[in-house]
Amino acid sequence: MKQQRHAAIREVINQSPVPSQDELRRRLARRGFHVTQATLSRDIHELRLSKGPAGYALPGNGTVEDEDALPGIREVLSSFGIEVRQAMNQLVLITTTSAAQPVAAGIDYEDWPEVVGTIAGDDTVFIVCPDERQARTLKVRIEGYIG
Repeated sequence: MKQQRHAAIREVINQSPVPSQDELRRRLARRGFHVTQATLSRDIHELRLSKGPAGYALPGNGTVEDEDALPGIREVLSSFGIEVRQAMNQLVLITTTSAAQPVAAGIDYEDWPEVVGTIAGDDTVFIVCPDERQARTLKVRIEGYIG
């Protein structure tokens, strides 16, 4: 779903100027993508859109290669994740020194339904999940990425 939404955002921006985030949200809704402001903000960040006098623009020439410049969550967790522990509906993810902030941001950008929110320190990411079952599911996923 996220890849389809990102493709729709690229199409909308390539078709005509988009002056505001709210206008982008409306144009996406017309295409069947009903998103919250928070999700749209994450999409804008992930696509590395810039906003100028004419509105939003894609980076460089708008090719898919631009999007691939940032590492995915699998690569981030395999590089910086050390261990994940569960305490009821919460996870504590231990990372290498100074890696917690980008790891937490990567998890937030994934928009996983199991994640209510994250808080990052220097080498620890605190993850809140809706319930114990979803925390367990996320723990297994993260452990698979950490390897």
